[in-house]
Amino acid sequence: MKDDIQYDSKPWLAHYDPDVPAHIDYEDICVPDFLEKSAKKYPNKMAFYFQGYRITFSKFNEMVNRFATCLSDFGVKKGDSVAILLPNVIACPASYFAVVKLGAVAVMNNPLYTDRELEHQFNDSKTTVLITLDLLCNRMIDLRNKTGIKQIVYTSIGDYLPFPKNLLFPLVAKKKGLAAQVKSSHNVFKWKDMINKYPPNPPKVIISPDDTAMYQYTGGTTGVSKGAILTHGNLSRNVQQINRWTTGFKDGKEIMMGALPFFHVMGLTVSMNFAIYKGWGNILVPKPQPEQLIDAISKGKPTLAPLVPTMFIGLLNHPEIEKADLSSIKMCFSGSAPLALETINEFEKKTGSIIVEAFGMTESSPVVLVNPLGDGKRKIGSVGIPIADTVCRAVSLEDHKTDVPFGEEGELIVQGPQVMKGYLNLPDETANTIIDGWLYTGDIVKIDEDGYFFIVDRLKDMILSGGYNVYPRDIDEVLFEHPKIKEACCIGLPHPTRGEHIKAFVVLAEDESATEKEILNYCAEKLAKYKLPTSVEFREELPRSNVGKILRKNLREEEAKKI
Repeated sequence: MKDDIQYDSKPWLAHYDPDVPAHIDYEDICVPDFLEKSAKKYPNKMAFYFQGYRITFSKFNEMVNRFATCLSDFGVKKGDSVAILLPNVIACPASYFAVVKLGAVAVMNNPLYTDRELEHQFNDSKTTVLITLDLLCNRMIDLRNKTGIKQIVYTSIGDYLPFPKNLLFPLVAKKKGLAAQVKSSHNVFKWKDMINKYPPNPPKVIISPDDTAMYQYTGGTTGVSKGAILTHGNLSRNVQQINRWTTGFKDGKEIMMGALPFFHVMGLTVSMNFAIYKGWGNILVPKPQPEQLIDAISKGKPTLAPLVPTMFIGLLNHPEIEKADLSSIKMCFSGSAPLALETINEFEKKTGSIIVEAFGMTESSPVVLVNPLGDGKRKIGSVGIPIADTVCRAVSLEDHKTDVPFGEEGELIVQGPQVMKGYLNLPDETANTIIDGWLYTGDIVKIDEDGYFFIVDRLKDMILSGGYNVYPRDIDEVLFEHPKIKEACCIGLPHPTRGEHIKAFVVLAEDESATEKEILNYCAEKLAKYKLPTSVEFREELPRSNVGKILRKNLREEEAKKI
């Protein structure tokens, strides 16, 4: 198909809402400016709400400045890496904005990761300071001597609670597993001690849109976690793209649901940075299970709720849903996996809101495709149309260059100001992913004649388990290390609530025997919970191509026939 028919003509523009532009004159601001601007404009408005505790933009900005001063005293300077290993508690966004204010590089880490996974990310990013939770701190103290980390700062879930919760928390927290006694060690500091010790006077650092703001780690087919280099320009422009897409929502007037983890790029950009940019309050949910989500919505009254399919399903299946008041929600965004029509209809009926499906990826900061919000046409099952200044194509799976006709399958490739600079320390991976200025996503899509995109499959075999991205090779590598295992291959299979669950196919070494329980217990010691296989099938051999490559696709096809 000719370029001018397929993508240069941008058929999706005809379906933009009336106030959404095709091109944006971007405000030349970096990430720290989001907070400075909102703190000046809305000093007394609630910035974050956590378990009944509220902090205003003015006080939050002061906290950020105090911690930035602390980090500077630790020796952190422009370009240095600081790791944040936290759920959605107040110290998480405060740490992030303190780091980027100094021109340093934020490295967001998943608290569910194992020491093995974290060690790689800390060392690959050359992290020098770590901010974490007391529940994780003793592990991190033990891990520190394998990394370049010098100082550790830890916070507690109980650091910011309203009266009388703040008094009751120390009495019950340890029994309920909500707090831990951190052992004595050098250069390990309490968060609140540092906030109280340092004045809100960090050094002024000149930051440009081309400067790196963060390394956001993503999995890969090689089993090696890759750090996407996202600049201040990438993140700022993606927030501004989202802002122009959501024209019906005014500055300072809404409340965001902070349920998506901020250590994930969708939560960071859509829930955290966008809300701060707009001067909106944010309801923090560190453990986004159905009960906690219902409680947060009922008490915090959010008006926007970015969620993933497992959260929508969990809410609808919870016994308290009928009594819960979710009517404050005007708009929900859904990403990471397809959402069933039945789920969309049921949730929209319950809340009176609308669900807008979207698509993004770590390498694009992340938002690329979104369904229209207002007068434009929403298409159920579609991940939407390209946002402003973003061009998307579907190219041949054979030559990876030729545009495929509407309705045919091709690989999604993307151009836009939100696309990453590249992968940290991986020039070959970068060259294979960004080709002639196009980001090759590894996702197979179809485009209809209106320019709406539909995700068909994933070239990279990614598994979506409980809202998290799982790369099967990560699990394969762990299984390969088991002394009894000769070969292994994992796949994702449909699951009614988790999206997908993981099945491992294992070939044992000669004269060895093992049980399913033994293999699952072994994995539990080495992998984050959401990466754990739920079943193991032992085989004499695995399907292979004529060049000896294990055919994961064939295993999926075999399992599909059993359904």
